[in-house]
Amino acid sequence: MLILRSVLDALRAHAAGADPHECCGLLLGEGLRIAAARPAGNVAADPSRRFEIDPQALIDQHRAQRHGGPRLLGYYHSHPTGPARPSATDRAQAPGDGLVWAIIAEETVTLWRDSPGGFDPLPYRVLDG
Repeated sequence: MLILRSVLDALRAHAAGADPHECCGLLLGEGLRIAAARPAGNVAADPSRRFEIDPQALIDQHRAQRHGGPRLLGYYHSHPTGPARPSATDRAQAPGDGLVWAIIAEETVTLWRDSPGGFDPLPYRVLDG
């Protein structure tokens, strides 16, 4: 995967600003290149321990994509008190749709592929620009 440095910076900033709650949002781009992160509201009942992307953000993104906007490549969320790897809750709730998940913990950002059999770590290269 390729990810723009500005996207990594945006993910870290969103996570820091949401602390002690989990932040969440959408990863956008084309092919293997993550070019943007779109913050979304966390509508989980307990946002300090869980995340649930506001369904309206997903609807809006799918509409934009149908009209030529950037493609939804995946999702992101933070772990304010845990490591940057999928939690038991993440594994239980993941649909196995093959999309990318970015998980932010402090300054660390990791990428994972949500495969039908679980999460697979994704190496990535950071691009300036």
